[in-house]
Amino acid sequence: MALLINALRLLAGLTVVGIAAALQTVVLLVLLPSRVARIRSCVFFERVVGVSGVWLTGTRLTVTGAEHLDPRRPAIYAVNHTSIADLFVVLRVMPGSAVGVVKKEIVRYPFFGQMYLLSGHLRVDRGQHATAVAAMHDLAAFVRRARLSIILTPEGTRSRDGRLLPFKKGLVHLALQTGLPVVPLVITGAHRVWEKGTLKLTGA
Repeated sequence: MALLINALRLLAGLTVVGIAAALQTVVLLVLLPSRVARIRSCVFFERVVGVSGVWLTGTRLTVTGAEHLDPRRPAIYAVNHTSIADLFVVLRVMPGSAVGVVKKEIVRYPFFGQMYLLSGHLRVDRGQHATAVAAMHDLAAFVRRARLSIILTPEGTRSRDGRLLPFKKGLVHLALQTGLPVVPLVITGAHRVWEKGTLKLTGA
């Protein structure tokens, strides 16, 4: 029975993401000439996927310190990363519009990855240092002009046990180049909700 419920949750989640991504892709195609408009238009998609994803994964979400998430103030939001469930939590709580910085492999995620390609957010090739640094430099100039926030995972990859991994240098470079304050978003317990490398949902 538990396996059936788990499968139904995954199917329902994939369906929600697929429908939302298809609708958002239409919007992105219309807004294709403007990167800023494409990024800002994703807010509704993020809320739908975030709220439904948190519910479908069985995540019991408690948010503290939300008063520090001010959509009127651009910032760099640094998030720890332990599970795919982190994505839903971040989309659920993020204030306003922010440019995401993720690894290039995001395109492997069904529906979401393909929509991400059109969204105007940044993909980074971690194996090409010079290219990644140049992309970060361009991003810093872009967010200063557009007055957007940035959200990234400074560890660069998922932690299996919930403990912080060493930070990559991208966070520091972006903070220095943009002058934006760094706001940490700490997610605890997500590695128990959806264990890395599995399709098993356990709740929290």
